[in-house]
Amino acid sequence: MTPADLSLTVLHAVRRAVDEGVLRVEVPPRVKVERPRPGGVGDYASSVALRLARPAGRDARDVAVILRERLREAPGIRAVDITGPGFLNFTLDSGDEGRVLREIERTGLAYGHSTALVGTRVRFRASVEPRAALLGEAYARLMRAQGADTDISEGEGERITALPAPYRPDTLGTDAARWALLRPAAHDRALPGAPLLVQHERNPLFRVRYAHSRARALVRNAAQLGFTPAYDAYEGTDTDEAPHLLALLGDHPAVLLVAARHRAPDRVARHLEAVADALLAYQHTVLPLGDEKPSVAHRSRLALAEAAGTVLAGGLSLLGISAPDQI
Repeated sequence: MTPADLSLTVLHAVRRAVDEGVLRVEVPPRVKVERPRPGGVGDYASSVALRLARPAGRDARDVAVILRERLREAPGIRAVDITGPGFLNFTLDSGDEGRVLREIERTGLAYGHSTALVGTRVRFRASVEPRAALLGEAYARLMRAQGADTDISEGEGERITALPAPYRPDTLGTDAARWALLRPAAHDRALPGAPLLVQHERNPLFRVRYAHSRARALVRNAAQLGFTPAYDAYEGTDTDEAPHLLALLGDHPAVLLVAARHRAPDRVARHLEAVADALLAYQHTVLPLGDEKPSVAHRSRLALAEAAGTVLAGGLSLLGISAPDQI
């Protein structure tokens, strides 16, 4: 992990804390990391907790603890320590960039599912309002993926509230109709349907589904060139776009858990958009160009692209939306 990779990983931790409502601050555009000062430990350090403490209205060490909890399982980081008034100190674990990708290969579409909510019993009250009914299905699907015992019943249970909107699979198709209602937060207006039918980069649903199809196409094209993804022998990638994409894939389990706990499928949709955009920015590096021969680097890049496609397909399935292999 390079300093740039680490900076991006810490920035993702800040964004997660803000998205989860634990920190109420503006996410900074970047996070500075440097060699530890006297009294510090590990390979690198950051003063981001001190920087965020005042706008958050909290003690810097409290902010550091919040960020440490979201950094401990980050790929490439062996340990996170807090020193002085709230400096974060990082000890890096070299050569472990493939841990997340190997986990995605092992679990497939179930990557990010967990037993975190085992023992939780939630019954949702069935609703005749179309958007509330659709949200109830999404809530139940997300919570079951985290181990909760969840069902929907008539006349009793937790009431689902949402800004009403029609469900129009007859005119939009199932996928666009579901995205229109699930992508905004429940208290926000549903998305207009017509733009979701246009195959253009301004259409976020198209970008997510197209990114998945590109991942599948890259695997097919690589097979035609005689090489496959390198999961067992993953050695990292040498492109500028890779750390951002890898960090987003590492965030996926936490995003799913937060979405389940907070009844927020819109968080999953936003995360899928981020993964799709990162993959589309990365995908041009995957295959050999011209007379270039497939190398270990290409196999590693292909593993990252295929893993991203798996995450996109798994996330879409939790929203009840299809992930076509070809668009």
